[in-house]
This record gives sequence, C-alpha cells and structure tokens, in this order.
Amino acid sequence: MTSVTSLFAPVEADLCLLTENLKKLVGARHPILYAAAEHLFGAGGKRVRPAIVLLVARATILEGDITPRHRRLAEITEMIHTASLVHDDVVDESEVRRNVPTVNSLFNNRVAVLAGDFLFGQSAWYLANLDNLEVVKLLSEVIKDMAEGEIQQGLNRFDTTTTIEDYLQKSYNKTASLIANSAKAAGVLSGVSSDTANCLYHYGRHVGLAFQIVDDILDFTASTEVLGKPAGSDLVSGNLTAPVLYALEEKPYLEVLIEREFTQPDDLKQALGLVEESQGIEHSRELAAYHAKAAVQYLSNLKASESSQALIDVADYVLSRIY
Repeated sequence: MTSVTSLFAPVEADLCLLTENLKKLVGARHPILYAAAEHLFGAGGKRVRPAIVLLVARATILEGDITPRHRRLAEITEMIHTASLVHDDVVDESEVRRNVPTVNSLFNNRVAVLAGDFLFGQSAWYLANLDNLEVVKLLSEVIKDMAEGEIQQGLNRFDTTTTIEDYLQKSYNKTASLIANSAKAAGVLSGVSSDTANCLYHYGRHVGLAFQIVDDILDFTASTEVLGKPAGSDLVSGNLTAPVLYALEEKPYLEVLIEREFTQPDDLKQALGLVEESQGIEHSRELAAYHAKAAVQYLSNLKASESSQALIDVADYVLSRIY
C-alpha cells in the first residue's frame, strides 16, 4: 500500500508551506478562535484535498514554478474542508476526529459554530482576492453543495427508502464537490483548455465519490483507533451509507431495526451483524472501484509527469485503504 507521504512526494515541500500558511491566514484576533484554528490545522489530517490541487497545478504547469494563486487556492480548499468538518462535528455531536478532541468537545458548540463560520468567511475573502470570477463561482458552488448535503443527511436520517442514487448525490455534495471543483479551479488558474478543465472536474468528482464510499466501508470494517472516531457511528446516527443500503436489499429485518432507530437492546449489534453477513460491503467495494477507475480515465489529457502519475496513484491509494 502506497503511503500518503510517498504519494504526495512531488508536492511535499508545497504541503509543508501550506501548513505554515494556514495558521497565519486564520489570523484571528480572538484567542479562542485562534486556539480552535491552531488545534484544527495541527490535527494531522492527510491534506488530500490541497495535495490534489497542488498536483493538478504542477501537472498543468510543466515549466517553471506554480503561481502564488495556485498555493492560495490549495489553502482555501483546506480551509473550506476544515470549516465543514467543524460544523459536521457539531451536528453529529462528535467528540473525537482523527483521534483528537473536536472543537465542540474542547470548547463548546457555540465556539465551534463560530469557528466554522469564521473559516468559511476567511476562505471566501481570500477566494475573492484571487480575482478570477470562474474560480470564485466554482468554489462558491462547493459551499452551497456542502450545506445542501448536510441538510439532505439530516432530513433522511433512518430513512430506509433512501436509494444508492440519493446516497451518491449526498456524497457528491458533502465530499466530491470540493475535490472536483478545486481540481478544475487549479486547471483554470493554469490556463488549460475548457475540455481539460472539465476532465479535471470529472477526475475530482470520481475520486471524491470513491473516497467517500471507502470511508463508509471503513466505518464498518476498521477499528476505532484507525478511524479516529467510534466505529459504526454513521449507522448509530441514522446516516444510511452504501454498505447498509446494499444490505437492506438482502436483509429485510434490517429495515425494522433501522426504522425503530435501534431503541431495543441489541438492535445495533444485530444491525451491524446483518450488514457484515450481507454482500453490502462487497458491493460497496465494487462501487468504489468503479469510481476510482473512472477517475483515472479523465487524466488522459495531461502530459506524462511525476505529478500526473501521482494523480493516477491517488485513485489507487483511495481503494487500497480497504484492502
């Protein structure tokens, strides 16, 4: 399995600079907001989203260095992602993420909501200062999609009529939209053709969907230590993901357990057992593999380089997390 470090080798120095810059960019005058931001950006995430932006930048500018606007776009991408996580943790009442306390558990919900709002506000300001209307439109769409995805998830809790298509749309809104639109935006800043820009969008969309499906598989198959949050937490909160939706097709009693929201003793244990006994996880693996393979096909417009190869390897890495 490829490690994240070797995977992002072409942009390793760029990512180090990004981590330093993020804390400076926040620049919150209020000590609690600054402490919250510092805690978030020091939480040791994989930085997959800004890494993809930087790899696209390097893959589309083969001569000379990437521009300060590419670097700023990568920083904005990580700020938007982090802001959405802070708000997600409040909505989900999560106490840990990546094995560290969430902002809402460390401070309180009020501080967490304000910290998320502040990060969204800062990202919007820096986005406007890129002075590129197309890029502003692409990233503004992401913030709208994220809110829509969170609303979809909230309204469809414990809803066993949810379809795989509904799930994929929600997954696009919550996860893939940011990767798709920021990859396209990086291409736009490089001055690529509209055809190549659209290919970069579809690459990001498919990688993002594969990434989310794999995360949802790991919620059933990985330990709490690996996940950095309690295993099975999606099902507990009524968020029905691909493994559950596929399992429902085979295990009718699972519907009963979900619709009564696991109120009886052992309901959750039974539900987890039914998902594991079914083909739900295997079908979800096949779905993730389909999207990872589709992503790579959209990179054929790019010239061969260390960075374009790394973008191909990202799709393989996403899948490797479940094997």
